[in-house]
Amino acid sequence: MPRLWLPFALILSVVTATPLAAQAPDASPSELTPTDAMTPDRLIAILLRLDPEAGPQAGGIGLTIADVPLVVFMDPAANRMRAVVPIASAEGLQADDMRRVLQANFDTALDARYAIAQGRLWSTYIHPLAELQPRQLISGLAQTVILAQTYGTAYASGLVAFGAGDSPEIFRELMEELLERGDAL
Repeated sequence: MPRLWLPFALILSVVTATPLAAQAPDASPSELTPTDAMTPDRLIAILLRLDPEAGPQAGGIGLTIADVPLVVFMDPAANRMRAVVPIASAEGLQADDMRRVLQANFDTALDARYAIAQGRLWSTYIHPLAELQPRQLISGLAQTVILAQTYGTAYASGLVAFGAGDSPEIFRELMEELLERGDAL
């Protein structure tokens, strides 16, 4: 097991010592109030509602959303959670790729981000665990999946872009190029 995952594995070994279904609280995520602190049990219950086949994987909780596998890690002692989707080897990234993911991190990645670790490019969502609300978790997971799916094309985690970045201009240039090609037909 890679060294980076060991702290998560040690923390989650307590959480995952019993089957995940047995750990789910009685209340559904929609019955929990927004002021309830997110706990490992509550997070696991939400993940199981999103994917009933979610389970321990690589020191975290593995699940699949929109046919994209992701892993959610949590560290209650540090009050952190992280969802990750592997995208590609970092070895093959060219300068243009690196520039584009950094631009996207500024304006179109929203709450999810591109990151490099362990020789891979990842889509990731990181949030304080206790303060995480169910809708934030679900939105963050969706954004992480969409960001991974749009790598190489839109580099976006949703439909919204922060207006002061470079991506709107890149999207405009792409649209003009496509219109020019279309006009030639």
